[in-house]
Amino acid sequence: MHDKLEETSVRGTIAHFLIRNGEGVEQEIQDRIQDIYARDGVEYMKTAGGLEIRLDRLTAFNGEVVT
Repeated sequence: MHDKLEETSVRGTIAHFLIRNGEGVEQEIQDRIQDIYARDGVEYMKTAGGLEIRLDRLTAFNGEVVT
């Protein structure tokens, strides 16, 4: 999945994400991936809109379920 995220980031295309927030509620986001990075042993992505998303909270990416 990481390779697909990187490829989408490089292309600059809008992606569709489903994420589970800290309270367990699923949120739908459509945005471009600006950066993918690790901090303190946790992988994150930052969207063009400024959201910072933990990759371990990603449940689907462009219609594909993340396991």
